[in-house]
Amino acid sequence: MRIVIAGGHGQIALRLERLLAARGDEVAGIIRRAEQGDDLRQAGAEPVVLDLESASVEEVAERLRGADAAVFAAGAGPGSGVDRKDTVDRGAAVLFADAAVQAGVRRYVVVSSMGADPAHQGDEVFDVYLRAKGEADAYVTGLDALDWTVLRPGSLTNDAGTGRVRLEAHTGRGSVPRDDVAAVLAELVDTPATAGLVLELVSGPTPVSVAVKSVAGN
Repeated sequence: MRIVIAGGHGQIALRLERLLAARGDEVAGIIRRAEQGDDLRQAGAEPVVLDLESASVEEVAERLRGADAAVFAAGAGPGSGVDRKDTVDRGAAVLFADAAVQAGVRRYVVVSSMGADPAHQGDEVFDVYLRAKGEADAYVTGLDALDWTVLRPGSLTNDAGTGRVRLEAHTGRGSVPRDDVAAVLAELVDTPATAGLVLELVSGPTPVSVAVKSVAGN
């Protein structure tokens, strides 16, 4: 498979790139700064320099043409303010989805956040973030031209992955290592039977591949 990842230099994305490259997939990661390219190459991915806050749908679609799947893993990051929650966490997600439609890439996986909700209340930065992610999810899930899956992890940690998770429509609050989020994403990309699902993810007792097969109905 050829898989294009938005936010290619993110902590989850770099882990995902390593997993996909190791299993023989062709991976490209979209990054904002050329100096991030070496990290992607070390992960086995092709760096594509493109700023999703300023690019056009056509420019992004050109980078997506020929891909078998697209993964939106971009984020403004914890140090960013309210404005970039809108331009990245919402705006870039919408742009990337529109570009996937234009490029004819049906398989589309979104890294969202537990608690994402377009009606989320509050004015703190994290409230704005959850609202932006919720608005982006609502947009993507309304696109019939995409075979979308939305993944909403709990609190992210840098603990070593266990390879065991709880993956359900509603898991309740919890945490999950980024390693395990990446492992789940790698399985989801390759499991089109999960299309149309919004899934929460936390650490749990079930091996990743079994958890994904379970929600896919296998």
